Amino acid sequence: MRRLPATERRQQLLDTAAQLFAQRGYSGATTAELARAAGVTEPIIYRHFSSKRDLFIALIDQTGEETIRLWEKHLSETTDPAERLRRLIGANPMVTNKGRGVYRVIVQAMTEIDDEYILEALQRHISALHRFLAQQVIDAQDNGRVSKRFSPEITAWLLLHLGLGYGVLAPLGIPDHARDQDGMHVRQVVEQLMLGVK
Repeated sequence: MRRLPATERRQQLLDTAAQLFAQRGYSGATTAELARAAGVTEPIIYRHFSSKRDLFIALIDQTGEETIRLWEKHLSETTDPAERLRRLIGANPMVTNKGRGVYRVIVQAMTEIDDEYILEALQRHISALHRFLAQQVIDAQDNGRVSKRFSPEITAWLLLHLGLGYGVLAPLGIPDHARDQDGMHVRQVVEQLMLGVK
C-alpha cells in the first residue's frame, strides 16, 4: 500500500466509496468492503472519517460542490443570462458519465432520510443547488431576458424538480423517453416555457 498525503488519501476513499455505494447502496456497503476496494485497512478509513455515515455525508457534500463547479465551468464561456440558463437546463450531472454514479449515491441517500444527519446533508445539497439556480434566474430577469412572471425561487425549484425527474428516468432506457413523435425534447419545452426560446 503506497502512502498518500492525507488529502489525496481522503479523496481516494471518497472516490472509491462513490463507486461502492452506487453499486451496493449505503446500507449494503461495509467499511471492510471499502477498505478492500481502496487497498487500505479499516483503521485508515477511520483516520479520515469517524464513521461510514460521516464518509457518506462527505460524499453528499462533495457532490454538491462538484455540481456547482461543473455548472460554473459550463457557463464560463458566455455572459448572456438567457444562454446561461439554457446551458443549465442541458447540464444535468445525473446523466453525464462522471455524474451518473455519484448521483446514484444521492438518489440512494434519499432512501436514508430517517437518519437526521443524512437528511441534513441532502437538504444542504439541494439548497446550495437551488441558490445557484435562483441567482442565474435573477440575473436573467434583471437583464430583461426572462419574464418576471414567476419568482426566481419558484423557477429554480421547477428546474430542480425537472432535473431530478429527468435524471432518474433517463438511465432506465425507456424508448422515446423525453421526446414526442415530432422529435420535440423535454429540454426544448422547458426552454420555451421559461425563456421564450423558439
